[in-house]
Amino acid sequence: MEVMRESLVDKVPDFRLFLFTKECLQEYFNDYNFFHVECFKATLSKALGVGIIFGSLLVKVPQIIKIANNKSGEGISLFSVLMDLFAITSMVSYSFVSGFPFSSWGDGVFLGLQTVAIAVLVLHYAGETYKALAFVAMYIAVSFATTSGAVSLKILWTCQTLNIPIILISKFAQAYTNYRNGSTGQLSAITGFLLFGGSLARIFTSIQETGDTSVIIMYICATAANAVIAAQILYYWNVDKKDEKKKK
Repeated sequence: MEVMRESLVDKVPDFRLFLFTKECLQEYFNDYNFFHVECFKATLSKALGVGIIFGSLLVKVPQIIKIANNKSGEGISLFSVLMDLFAITSMVSYSFVSGFPFSSWGDGVFLGLQTVAIAVLVLHYAGETYKALAFVAMYIAVSFATTSGAVSLKILWTCQTLNIPIILISKFAQAYTNYRNGSTGQLSAITGFLLFGGSLARIFTSIQETGDTSVIIMYICATAANAVIAAQILYYWNVDKKDEKKKK
């Protein structure tokens, strides 16, 4: 009889843990307590995290396509892109080594790869293809070092903490470029709005799944900075449209 009453939790496939913690599986599937407040927040956080990860697969693709179609990285601050990449890589490495749930940082993996692609395209269309290839090789080496244990957690934490000013500097460097040009250039509106929405949701998931102050503050700063870029995209929308008409 005891065998027949084996816990349902033990029968649940591991992939269910992407949406439920072990404690919440017990509450939902064994105790049928569907109104457990903490489990609701935990499950919502994991669902948001998984949604953000799937969304991150394509979040910068419109930006990449726009650069490739126009064969130009005009209006894109390479400094901003590289600072953004540093922030993403630091966050992913720190979270991976710290053992945080994949749902709380997995989007960084795909955002990082897409950011590398943007940097490579900007360099390539600026006539610096060899620098682009060297950059890719260097990034692969750095990524391996920071996730293999070759770099101490203390150093990764320091880099993660540095993300706060770095994100602000990189985003406002792009904002200044937009202001100076009086246009958002090759920036993709879709990418801009998705980055803002994703960073906003990450504040909640970071509070819920990591509790790490540096990560939470980083996403608060990222949300504020992405809001500025999104506002500029809206403000310069008609300006960019008029420029396109003039060129035609």
